Formats: sequence, C-alpha cells, structure tokens
Amino acid sequence: LGWAAWKTYVGQPETNTSRGLAMGVLGGALRGTPEEALPVLEASLALVRRYWWRDERYLLTAQASLGSCLTSLARHDEALVLKREVYATCKATLGISHERTLTSGSNLSISLCALWLWDEARSLLRDPMLPAARGSLGADHDLTLKISKSLATALVNHSERTRDDLRLVQLNQGSVHDRFDLNTGDDVLEADNIMQGVVQRRRRVFG
Repeated sequence: LGWAAWKTYVGQPETNTSRGLAMGVLGGALRGTPEEALPVLEASLALVRRYWWRDERYLLTAQASLGSCLTSLARHDEALVLKREVYATCKATLGISHERTLTSGSNLSISLCALWLWDEARSLLRDPMLPAARGSLGADHDLTLKISKSLATALVNHSERTRDDLRLVQLNQGSVHDRFDLNTGDDVLEADNIMQGVVQRRRRVFG
C-alpha cells in the first residue's frame, strides 16, 4: 500500500499535498525495516517543514514518526530532540490530559530512560503525566500502564531514590505486568528492553 501510494503521486510537484502524504505513508509502511524508513521519513519531515509548517498536526505526525524510527535505530539523542518538540507542542495546545499529549510524553520518557536521564524522566512521569493519565484514561488503560512501567524504570535507577520510591515500584510492578497489553505502539518494545533489569535490581534492594 505504501509503495502503491507513492508510485501514484511521485510524479507530482513537491508542493502537491497528496504527494507529501504518500511519502509519509511509505515511511510508515517501511517501519519494520527502520534503516529503509529513515531516509523516507527524513525527507517527509523536511518537506512538511518547508511547505506545510502551518499544519500543526501534519508537522507533529512527521516529527513523531521520525522520532520513533530513530528510537528503533538506537539513535536516542536525535530522537530526544524531536520527542521534546512533539510533547511540548501537544502539551501547550491540547493540555496535559489529552491522550495525544500523554502518548507523546510516554514516548519522550522512553528516550530519557534510554539515555539514563533518570531525574528528568522521573519528574515528567511522576507528576504531571501519571496523575493525568489516571484521571483522564483510568488506571487500567494501556497507556497509563505504559507510563507506570517507565516510571518504575526511572525510580529504580535514580541515584537519589527513596524507600517510598522503591515501595511504589514494588507495588506497581506486579499489576503492570499482569495487565499490560504489548500492542501499544512501537516504542513499547524499547520500553521492554529498558525494563529487563528492573526486577533483578528490585530483588537486590529488598533482599
């Protein structure tokens, strides 16, 4: 479908909206092979910034897609820049409780944890994101559970963690693993990789 859409519009001028959308569709279709998707998504974002920068949703989608691709390639520093922009824009325009804002914040936290920026990740996830997710989506929503999982990573690894932090991890960890649905987006696989050592660290802490 991605290639079919691109072949349909590739001969159109760069300013043709359908051509631009087709490039984004192609990039999305190639997400299973991020090395191939990367140049397409980079070109797509460049075109959006050049011709459709006033279309905020279009721009955010292009930024988020490229950020996710960079995460898949473990290029976390570059992904972090894009994810910060997406989260800041969503928060300013939609509010912290909007699902799109919470999704972008969750994706941002994945890169923060991957870069060991535990303090910023903890501050982002503990307040405002987790309370906002519980209030607007509910405690059992997949995205709320994903945020809880990332918060556990940040709390366990933070150098200034407290016993209350660790108790919170211990209380939440079982329920997150019991109920967490893995079909919540590409970045969840990155979250699982980051979380692999959490249980072992918790055992060392609690004995």
